[in-house]
Formats: sequence, C-alpha cells, structure tokens
Amino acid sequence: MTDRRLWSYKDIAAHIRVQPDTVRSYRKHGLLPPPDHVEGGKPYWYSDTIRAWVASRPGNRPRRDS
Repeated sequence: MTDRRLWSYKDIAAHIRVQPDTVRSYRKHGLLPPPDHVEGGKPYWYSDTIRAWVASRPGNRPRRDS
C-alpha cells in the first residue's frame, strides 16, 4: 500500500532530523528528487518518494555494534 501524503520541507526535515533550510539547500544543489506536486509555487513530495530517497542516500548504511 502506498502512502500518498504530501510532505513539505518541514516534514522532510523532521523525518531526517535536520533543519528545513538544510532540505531547501539539498533541493537547490540537486540532491532531492523533483517534487511530486507543486501548489502555489510550493513543492511537495509524497512520503514514499522521500523514504525511497532517504534509503538511497550515501551514508545510509546499517551500523555495526562493534
């Protein structure tokens, strides 16, 4: 089942534990996927899109308990 909720910069930032300005910077530098929806000039992404992006980010590797 897909999650069709739309996330703003604030929602994405909370999910990856950074400030919203950091997420804006990611988009400015082409690190975020293209928005799934734009409303009133504001970009929004489906939560599934962001979860897939987070899973594929460099540094998102399982940590060992050594």
